[in-house]
Amino acid sequence: MTRLERSGVVLQRLRTAYPSVHCELHHDNPFQLLVATILSAQCTDARVNMVTPALFKRYPDAPSMAAAKPEDLEKLIHSTGFFRSKAKNIRLASAALVARHGGEVPREMDSLTQLPGVGRKTANVVLGNAFGVEAGVVVDTHVARVSRRLGLTSHEDPVKIERNLMKIVPRPSWTEWSHLLIWHGRRRCFARKPDCAHCEVADVCPSAGKF
Repeated sequence: MTRLERSGVVLQRLRTAYPSVHCELHHDNPFQLLVATILSAQCTDARVNMVTPALFKRYPDAPSMAAAKPEDLEKLIHSTGFFRSKAKNIRLASAALVARHGGEVPREMDSLTQLPGVGRKTANVVLGNAFGVEAGVVVDTHVARVSRRLGLTSHEDPVKIERNLMKIVPRPSWTEWSHLLIWHGRRRCFARKPDCAHCEVADVCPSAGKF
């Protein structure tokens, strides 16, 4: 079975397994998703979702976030880890939104990745989930791990993994694909001890039963 054929089977099987798949970062608008995604680095979505209600109540938009006092912002996001650098990036990104984009989140990859603290992964999350723009494939730790185990890539580098996946996953499904692999990584294909016995794609996975 080729990588292209395997990715097609995986896509259909996981769609059936997770029919309600969605972005698990809570947000009401593109700005909130951008901030939540920055906070999610080295942190669980569940933890971010515990922090953001109070954060967005106090700083609901880019102008107010840009004007936030560093110590106040750090206190609100402290539990997400790396809070000083995250607070700095959120404030600088918000200021850049105000200065360059009228306080609105842009819909272009280049404009997003020019914001402080925003890399390709964060930009892909925002574009795909806030705007429905299929600019690329989000590669987080779950997507990287599951993709390697499925034999869809041999790379460790997220950029190279994304390039591999973009070649074998239909473009209209790029955002959906990322969610499906993230959900599968959290619910079945665990990092230390994957549940191969009950895995929906074990029969097409070259790593099945090796753990």
